[in-house]
Amino acid sequence: MKDEWNADEEVDKHTWADVVVLQSPTNWMGFPWIFKKYMDEVYTAGMFGKMSQNDGRTAETPKKNYGAGGLMQDTKYMLSLTFNAPEESFNDPNEFLFAGKSVDDLYFAQHMNFKFFGMQPLPTFACFDVMKNPNIENDFKRLEAHLVTNFSE
Repeated sequence: MKDEWNADEEVDKHTWADVVVLQSPTNWMGFPWIFKKYMDEVYTAGMFGKMSQNDGRTAETPKKNYGAGGLMQDTKYMLSLTFNAPEESFNDPNEFLFAGKSVDDLYFAQHMNFKFFGMQPLPTFACFDVMKNPNIENDFKRLEAHLVTNFSE
């Protein structure tokens, strides 16, 4: 990801796309700071008419439907993530850090950002243990199978 971007052009790319694929390392349990900056700038530029109409609430119901104003219901997104953590550290209540939580639980806030815009999730893809015990060949095979499963018609 480059350091500078045109927020309006990036919004146009999102609204043009049928699927937005986000490939990212996991840094401190989420996206790296540069991608958070990108989201802050680009997704804020997409508010109020391009990616969302508003936050979903109306003057008549100001306490209901927060987050339901998205305009991108026909757009899907997929998270493709890398972790230093081994796969076994997820979905196991006996594991110390994640305590039974999944990758998607860890990325809940990011999923909510896309839901806010009305986008539909595709299954998340993840590569695990990429620093201490990488299995790159197998990861590429799993990615290919994931893409075939989710993008073939």
